[in-house]
This record gives sequence, C-alpha cells and structure tokens, in this order.
Amino acid sequence: MAGTGPDELAVLALVARGLTVTAVARRLEISERTVRRRLRTAADDLGVDSTIEAVVAAVRRQLI
Repeated sequence: MAGTGPDELAVLALVARGLTVTAVARRLEISERTVRRRLRTAADDLGVDSTIEAVVAAVRRQLI
C-alpha cells in the first residue's frame, strides 16, 4: 500500500461519491486516462482487482 498516495486517494474519494471517470477528470483538471491510471494504481496498491473493491478497501482502512 506504500504507493497509494494523495492523488490516488483523491480519485478514489470522488469515485466513492458517485462521480464518473469523466466527472473526476473534469473536477481535478486531469485526463480521463490519468484518472483510470490512478484507479488502477490504487487497486494494485490495495491488493484488489477492481475500482469498487479499491473504494471499499480504502473506506474500510479509513483512507477516504
């Protein structure tokens, strides 16, 4: 989990609130590709296989 930094957690927090990849990208003023990469990195760091699992893991660990 060492690689899950503030950028990944910010993206996860917005996804947890129900924002789409497009909406997250607009909100953070980054590309959709960057959003997807941060979601993948967060999932990998949290040891899970999907965005939903990453959100759940982050909430359970009180990261977001």
